[in-house]
Amino acid sequence: MKIDLTGKTALVTGASRGIGESIARRLGEAGAHVLVAARSLDRVNQIAGEIGNATGVELDISAADVRERIGALLKERPIDILVNNAGITDDDLFIRMKAEAWTNVLRTNLDSAFHITQEVVKKMIRTRWGRVINISSIVGLMGNPGQVNYASSKAALIGFTKSLALEIGSRNVTVNAVAPGYIQTAMTDALGDDAREKLTERIALKRLGTTDDIAYTVVFLASEQAGYITGTVVNVSGGLYT
Repeated sequence: MKIDLTGKTALVTGASRGIGESIARRLGEAGAHVLVAARSLDRVNQIAGEIGNATGVELDISAADVRERIGALLKERPIDILVNNAGITDDDLFIRMKAEAWTNVLRTNLDSAFHITQEVVKKMIRTRWGRVINISSIVGLMGNPGQVNYASSKAALIGFTKSLALEIGSRNVTVNAVAPGYIQTAMTDALGDDAREKLTERIALKRLGTTDDIAYTVVFLASEQAGYITGTVVNVSGGLYT
């Protein structure tokens, strides 16, 4: 099955590294024109240049003017595929968690998806085609100690996904979420051997996921082949949580 996204434009937030970067690259390989968005303009320009059919976009999803920035992008071209990937963590045990850590994580991970998606789906509804893909987390399904704020934001993103899917499905716009498990990143690379072994032992497939494991799932959800899938949370955790 070959996925062809030629003629589609995709906006990927948090695309300067990790999962977001892989998503941007794989969407580009599938033929989409990718708007590679993050706060670091130099880095997204570099990635866009390597993809080829892409444009680097400086975007701070937590900024007060994020709606205006998205509106400016929409004046240049419609966005057919939106991947809400950008997010932050600020971990601490709940009884020690500062109100600022709660507010910042919820504002960045959840409020930004509201502001960006509301602007983008207006045109999707008018053109009667669109894909919204929200990157949640397995901890939004199973919880995680020390991450009450992060898990809450990711669980809320799942509720956001399911509710919006019901509202706009009749306009041929699908809304889905991907819940990554433990993914191999610079942070997990820094773990000691014992910590890594304990982590992988909890996973049915006995390995950490790769950023491409998530990216290929997103590419499928963005495709015509996934046109009858909406309101779904795809658990990509290697069997960590079933």
